[in-house]
Amino acid sequence: MSKFDQSTSIPPTLGLSAEVREAIRRRAEEIYENSGRIPHRDLQNWALAEDEIRLELAARSARKYAVVVSVEGIRYVGEYDWALADGYNPGEFAAGDPVRVRFNSGKMFVQRPNGRQLETTIVHQVS
Repeated sequence: MSKFDQSTSIPPTLGLSAEVREAIRRRAEEIYENSGRIPHRDLQNWALAEDEIRLELAARSARKYAVVVSVEGIRYVGEYDWALADGYNPGEFAAGDPVRVRFNSGKMFVQRPNGRQLETTIVHQVS
């Protein structure tokens, strides 16, 4: 088998988003390719890929992630949970780019280029 797709007899990965399942599928395919395309190891490759992706997710969620936005001379630092950031990746904004932002009850909502909002908790502000 050269690809992991819906016809593959891989057990469902419960409780994971479609994005995470797709990351596991891609990693399982990499494992298959890098191990010399050995047949009949679909489940083994999938399990290894799932373990690797889960470890990566755990490491990411343990880290602190933040965005810094300056509004009218005040610099706001907003921390966010990577797992809840709806696919946000650092680098979506270049330094100095104008961004739309709104504040509500200790939260800062940053409008992303794709139209989605990144919700952060304000942890620091400097005037």
